Amino acid sequence: MSHTLGPRQAQKQQTRRALLDAGLHLLEAQNLSSLGVREVTREAGMSPAGFYRHFRDMADLGVTLVEESLASLHGMVLAVLAGPDDAEELIDRAVDVVARHVREHRAHVRFLARERHGGVRPVREAIGAELARFADEVAAALAEQPVSEGWSREDLLMLAELYVEHLVSTATAFLEVPEDHPDELRISLRARRQLRLISVGRRHWRDS
Repeated sequence: MSHTLGPRQAQKQQTRRALLDAGLHLLEAQNLSSLGVREVTREAGMSPAGFYRHFRDMADLGVTLVEESLASLHGMVLAVLAGPDDAEELIDRAVDVVARHVREHRAHVRFLARERHGGVRPVREAIGAELARFADEVAAALAEQPVSEGWSREDLLMLAELYVEHLVSTATAFLEVPEDHPDELRISLRARRQLRLISVGRRHWRDS
């Protein structure tokens, strides 16, 4: 069966993409709570009425941006964890993945950093839910590693949450400096040291 979109469906997806791109562009300079439908549709080159054929309100658009902002990072980090079970290599690859993600999705990362504790509740809750799901996925991947033998589900999730929180804070740190700025190296080295500290704690956690 062919999955080629018809002209009408393709146009609908194109219009929806234009609204998301317009919203993301405008959100580089302001919070979602201060952004209106008219601003987004003006930026996208359409009438305000067209917005409601794709989103219920601005919060709905924001939740969609949350989902796509974290989707690619989920996949990249899980691919890292599925690789060779060498702690040093995993750490280096994880930090490189975060740095690359920020370079390639700077506007998305800025949006998440600003709205994670922002004033639009559905978006704030969506970010929390996506990060919790991310931690669940990381915990499942960690459980497959030999070093996790004997760990409880609760402890694995606690460790996964530490890793996810660290990746988010590292992404935010990379966001604060221009691309290829010398401070990128400083952030990268610090992130690696912090992850090594977590890794040392992981090896000795059950000793107590």
